[in-house]
Amino acid sequence: MHQPEQGEAAMTQLDTGDAPRKLGRRRDHTRDAEILDAAVDVLAETGYDRMTMDMVAARAQAGKATVYRRWASKSELVVEAIACLKKNDIDLDNVPDTGTLRGDLVAMIRPHAIEDGEKKLQVMAGITSMLARNPELVDAVTAAIVEPRAALNRMLMRRAIERGEIAADTDVDTLAMIMPSMTSYRVLILQKPVDREFLLSLIDGVLLPAVGIKP
Repeated sequence: MHQPEQGEAAMTQLDTGDAPRKLGRRRDHTRDAEILDAAVDVLAETGYDRMTMDMVAARAQAGKATVYRRWASKSELVVEAIACLKKNDIDLDNVPDTGTLRGDLVAMIRPHAIEDGEKKLQVMAGITSMLARNPELVDAVTAAIVEPRAALNRMLMRRAIERGEIAADTDVDTLAMIMPSMTSYRVLILQKPVDREFLLSLIDGVLLPAVGIKP
């Protein structure tokens, strides 16, 4: 009987699949944050329809293959990038307490906060077409872009109720949406920038009178 030589035995082992397989190289996720930040920037500038994965790779100075291996499609990349916007949310445990509602609201008008808020609204404008096709994403977008500011306003008004500054039956949930809504209208519809003067006009001319505080 013919005995298989060493080479034949090795070939038989390969054919049967018994040979140990080499594992693929593990994905490097160390650049994910940079790529997601780049995706937000491109999205805010171009909108979802004009945005491409190649644009994001170029902005992040990353290889195209790196981006395509990590995210199979543009929509997957955008959804994750939007979710990461929450990392810049206001820390509700460390909000200034000035002793008055107006003081608290004014204390939150900071250059970085204004720039971050306006950028989020530009992102929202950029994904309007995407939301029309994927309405299930509305909740995610609201949680990342609209809710953080509304949550802050609710907290500040409840604090004002506790110290007796405004009435206990104040409709906090509705009034908390006034400033985010009017800011969104200014950026998305009027296409005007949000600045300190505009925010102060909302505080003194709209929100404070609505809760019963005279300017």
